[in-house]
Amino acid sequence: MQLTGVYAPLPTPFADDGRLDAVRLRAALQWWVASPLAGFVVLGSNGEAVLMDDEECDRVVDVARAIVPRHRPLIAGTGRESTLATIRATKRAAELGADAVLVRTPGFFKPQMTGDVFLRHYMAVADASPVPVLLYNFPAVTGVNLLPATVGRLAEHPNIIGMKESGNDIGHIADLVSNTPDQFSILAGSGSIFFAALCAGVSGGILALGALLPEPCVRLFERSREQRYDEARALQRRLLPIARLISSGYGVPGLKAALHIVGCDAGKPRLPLEPIPDIAVAVLKEALTRFEEVSA
Repeated sequence: MQLTGVYAPLPTPFADDGRLDAVRLRAALQWWVASPLAGFVVLGSNGEAVLMDDEECDRVVDVARAIVPRHRPLIAGTGRESTLATIRATKRAAELGADAVLVRTPGFFKPQMTGDVFLRHYMAVADASPVPVLLYNFPAVTGVNLLPATVGRLAEHPNIIGMKESGNDIGHIADLVSNTPDQFSILAGSGSIFFAALCAGVSGGILALGALLPEPCVRLFERSREQRYDEARALQRRLLPIARLISSGYGVPGLKAALHIVGCDAGKPRLPLEPIPDIAVAVLKEALTRFEEVSA
């Protein structure tokens, strides 16, 4: 399996009382499936997976698999702090129909999280996994960094097929591309630098921005692949304010609010996350309106 194109890390809808809302999830999945996205990621950072228990996570994979067509990859986040828990979550996701798993770096015991530790962790997960494994590096959240030299060694494992890199350092991304085989998929995780990452050689992206504005993100990817760089660069420039608002700005609650604005009900965030204030909703509405006016 080689992953290319734009994938969306899907938010998990919760009801007002904090319960997993499977009804909203099914409806939102229909909205996303109607888009031109290459595939979908559930239970990632934008899916608030760290705030969910194993039974809820399994339920999300089960619901998603029933709706996502088999020809479009469904990727499930299965990263846990322990290797054993990660393997168990990975096997459950595979049994429920996930086509691949996305495994974030463990980071609680930061001083001990060396390259050698990551090698042993990911190798053990890949050896045990019934489906392909993607590495997931998100230093802003985990506080640890998966370096290109380690990624290059992990890319030699036949069941590790790619990586989501959520940092904004283009030099780091270029090093990841150059340290891994051509068939190994490096996927950008930041909509703010998607065009630059494509120019650096990534295979595509797993973008929160793609969950909100799938058609423009796919168009940016296609224009870059067609070497229509001026058009791709201009589209990146128009998308940048929204990308920043839903990432470093308002985060997951902002993404859910923005989705509601464009007609996709992704529910409420789960405590301790809270909905963004009305003034922030107004800022999102203005940014989305401006984007639509410029794109018209």
